[in-house]
Amino acid sequence: MPLTSDASGVFPIAPTPFNPDGSVDWHSADRLFEFYHGIGADGTTVLGIMGEAPKLEPEESVGLVKRAVAKMAGKPIIVGVSAPGFAAMRSLARQVMDIGAGGVMIAPPPSLRTDDQITGYYAQAVEAIGGDIPFVIQDYPLTLSVVMTPAVIRKIVMDNPSCVMLKHEDWPGLEKISTLRKFQKEGSLRPISIVTGNGGLFLDFEMERGADGANTGYAFPELLIDVVRLQKAGKRDEAHDIFDAHLPLMRYEQQQGVGLAVRKYVMAKRGILAHDAQRKPGSALSAAAKAEVDYLLNRIAKHDPRAAI
Repeated sequence: MPLTSDASGVFPIAPTPFNPDGSVDWHSADRLFEFYHGIGADGTTVLGIMGEAPKLEPEESVGLVKRAVAKMAGKPIIVGVSAPGFAAMRSLARQVMDIGAGGVMIAPPPSLRTDDQITGYYAQAVEAIGGDIPFVIQDYPLTLSVVMTPAVIRKIVMDNPSCVMLKHEDWPGLEKISTLRKFQKEGSLRPISIVTGNGGLFLDFEMERGADGANTGYAFPELLIDVVRLQKAGKRDEAHDIFDAHLPLMRYEQQQGVGLAVRKYVMAKRGILAHDAQRKPGSALSAAAKAEVDYLLNRIAKHDPRAAI
């Protein structure tokens, strides 16, 4: 299913499952994508920053995409193809589209500083992969250190018809969403899907500012689906209530350096992954950290039985 500018809903970032010896756990990968499909995710993103993409061999990367396409038939699979050079980006982008991916996500390299450098980079990236491949802009200045103003994003979108989605991860970023939607209303920006990241920390208000959904990870992606669905239905208080119940764990999971370890630990407890292993170099939770996560799960379970694990 190709990714289009009217895409909406939740596209969970898939963590790459590993065995304790560092090999890819293909059985867990199948189970993970079946889980996403079963809970009603609108697609998924593989080979993202939280998917440990740089640690994978090329054939492993392609193998994960094949499984996602097979297990989530009919839903768009977004593939992170960011790379130091355009040759590698083009090779992976063409391969994954040939096997059924819906589009690719491109993050700017940290070396970009000026507006012209940023817009020029995306123009060159599109030239490299081909203008027939739908792509997502990843706007994540907290990690990538590249600051994109709303005007820069507008120029990238307007200059490149194959740009169909913005993954918005600026922080603070609510005003940026409002500005982009204002551009669209005024007619200076064509319609584009805006989905948000940052572990869902601001999803409650991002939906109210005009986001179409979420493209991020969390140990309970069902919660992200709940918030998006309730906000679209106009059930503001219900959306905030369930969001608030999960917020302490979402905050804990957002810690730099250990966030993926928290997410994998909970997903393993839920039986979605067989192991919470990361491929080296990676982090692991201490006994004290696991106890804290278990405490948070018990508190969430008072409001959401899905956390009673």
